[in-house]
Amino acid sequence: MGLGTLLQYAGARVPSSGRDSLANKQISEAAKEIPDTLPRAQAESGPDMRVDLLVIGAGPTGLACGIEAQKAGFRVVIIDKGCVVNSIYHYPANMTFFTTPELLEIGDIPFSTANQKPNRQEALEYYRKVAEHYGLPIRQYQKVETVSGADGEFQVTTSDRLGRIYDYQSCKLIVATGYYDLPNYLGIPGEDLSKVFHYYREPHPYFDTDVLVIGGKNSAAIASLDFWRHGARVTLVHRGPKLHNHIKYWILPDIENRIKNGEITAHFNTRVQEIAADYVILSTPAGLVELKNDFVFALTGYHPDYDFLRAMGIELSSEQCRPVCDPVTLESNVPGIYVAGVIVAGSRTNEIFIENGRFHGQQIATHLRQKLQPSSNTGYADENT
Repeated sequence: MGLGTLLQYAGARVPSSGRDSLANKQISEAAKEIPDTLPRAQAESGPDMRVDLLVIGAGPTGLACGIEAQKAGFRVVIIDKGCVVNSIYHYPANMTFFTTPELLEIGDIPFSTANQKPNRQEALEYYRKVAEHYGLPIRQYQKVETVSGADGEFQVTTSDRLGRIYDYQSCKLIVATGYYDLPNYLGIPGEDLSKVFHYYREPHPYFDTDVLVIGGKNSAAIASLDFWRHGARVTLVHRGPKLHNHIKYWILPDIENRIKNGEITAHFNTRVQEIAADYVILSTPAGLVELKNDFVFALTGYHPDYDFLRAMGIELSSEQCRPVCDPVTLESNVPGIYVAGVIVAGSRTNEIFIENGRFHGQQIATHLRQKLQPSSNTGYADENT
């Protein structure tokens, strides 16, 4: 689907009487094409709805893109369907980063911490302070519903948690949506049960229960250790012959010793075949095994929103779903739409992290300086001036 066709993502319905009462309000051409499942109320319009650059995603990379574009004199708006650095917010509560703080820095703002490696709470505090320092115009809890138009004249329609509609006009777009919102599902019976989770936050609620953890990388190892140390009976299942070599160096010997001592039960070369209310069925090298179970944590990784990228006309490589883009400017095959952050790597989500994705903003800003004239306080950017 190209950009000539409106992208549609359904939202909440409001009573027809509510829509009728708003019929006399000005509605943009993009909003007129919103399906009836979306309310047609339009939020206030004004100069802040007409920008040079609209960034979709307020993670570290999205913030870095906004900062660099703002430094170059462009009018920017950053939109996110969740909170600022939403993915980091959803990390495990006590998570410690693998990297050192200076490698997480954006906008030339030092990341100060007393620890050799910062934790989740410190990162949340740091990125909030950076956003405040630069006065970044961030629209939290707005979901992109439609994208239309073309280079220089994009129209983006969003909706907030109350179903209100916002219409933005932008010369250029940056897609920095990350990948953490979309888990890799197993596609097995019972995966939709309420006892199954694809994210791990903290261990306390699972004391004295039978917990199955699926996966063989960092998330699975850290969760398994946390559950065990907080009184859960833990079984780890991994389809590979052993735990992944990329597990953090201080985590790997810990989990291996717990398995060796029988404190955590591990099944390798094994897949979960079925999840039921109080048990799971495993397909092991020795045959089918039924285990008593209370909770399942399927920590099998995540992936970018490929459908969203394709809907905007961005081409993806056949094998790794990498967006087609210029490696220097990061402009995609759709003129005026840039990609940034981990989505540049497609399915190879272990290639791009905050440490290297944070520089994408500089690459894009350099190209924008060549292609776009910054707007005035009251005007709209014009590439031809």
